[in-house]
Amino acid sequence: MKILVADPISQKGIDVLAADPAVQVDVKLKQSEDELAGIIGNYDALVVRSETKVTKRVIDNAHKLQVIGRAGVGVDNIDLDAAKANGIIVVNTPGGNTVAAAEHTFGMILALARNVPQAHHDLKDGNWNRSKYTGTELRSKVLGILGLGRIGKEVAKFAAAFGMKVLAYDPFLTKEAASSLTVKLVDFETVLKEADFLTVHMPLTPESRKLISAEQFALMKDGACVVNCARGGIVCEEALYQAIVAGKVKGAALDVFEKEPQVCSPLFALDQVIVTPHLGASTREAQINVAIEVCEDVIGILLGHEPLNPVFKLQAEAKSA
Repeated sequence: MKILVADPISQKGIDVLAADPAVQVDVKLKQSEDELAGIIGNYDALVVRSETKVTKRVIDNAHKLQVIGRAGVGVDNIDLDAAKANGIIVVNTPGGNTVAAAEHTFGMILALARNVPQAHHDLKDGNWNRSKYTGTELRSKVLGILGLGRIGKEVAKFAAAFGMKVLAYDPFLTKEAASSLTVKLVDFETVLKEADFLTVHMPLTPESRKLISAEQFALMKDGACVVNCARGGIVCEEALYQAIVAGKVKGAALDVFEKEPQVCSPLFALDQVIVTPHLGASTREAQINVAIEVCEDVIGILLGHEPLNPVFKLQAEAKSA
C-alpha cells in the first residue's frame, strides 16, 4: 500500500503510517494541481491539511485511492462531491484541535478588547500612548456565537469564566444541550442584534458562504466587534471593510481569509483589524493530535476497518462498480 502525505504533518503521524512494513509513505509537499494529478494514481491514500487543494481533476486521476485523510476539521479544500462519486472515503479529525482553536479565538477577543497589538507596535515605535488604547472589559458583555459545535462550546466556556453573557445560534443544537453550557440559544438575527463581540464557528458551505455581509452588519450594534477563526468566506471581507470604515463595526480579528495565503488585503490597512495567518490549530499539541488521529483512521480504513470520522456516508456499492 502506498500513502501520499501532501502537507506538513507531525512526524508522529507519519510514524503511525510507516509502522506497517507493507506501507510505503511518500512525503511530497507543495504539489501543484498538475503535479498532484500526475502522481495520485499511484496511491491508495492521501493525507492533507488545508494547503493542498484536492480538486475534481485530482480525484478523477486517483484510480487506486481509497481514502483522503484531512488532518484538521475543515474540508473545503477537498471536492467532496467528486470523492463521493468516485467511492473515496474522506475522514477528518473533528476533535483534535478543539482546544487550540478555541484558545486562539479567545485570545483574539481579548486582543480586540484591549487593543493589544496596536499598543504593542506603537510602544515599540517609541510612543507612550496610554489614553489612546483604553480598552473595554469583557465582563457583562454579550458574546454572540454562530455555530455551537466542539469549538463554539469551548469558547462559550471561556466566555462564561470571564463573566460574559453568551448567546448562540445553532439550528442543530437543542435548548437543553445549550442550557448545560450557560448559553442562551436564540435565532440568527437576535445574535447579530445583541452581540458586543460576534464569533463564527461553523464550516464553510454554500449556505454559510458570505453569511455575514452588508445586510447582517446593518443589524449589529454600533461598535460591535467581529472575530473569524473558522473559515475564510463566511464573513464577507469587502462588507466588513466597509462596515469598519463607516464606524458600524469597531474592530475585527481574522485568522482566516477568503483566499489563502493572504498577504495583501485592504483590511490590513485598517488599525482596527487584527490578523493572524490561519494559526487557530497551530499548537504543537494540536498538530500531534490531528496527525495521529487521521493517520490511525487512514491505516484502519486501508486494513478494512470502518472509518472513525467519515465526512459523509458512501453508497454500499464499491468504487469499481
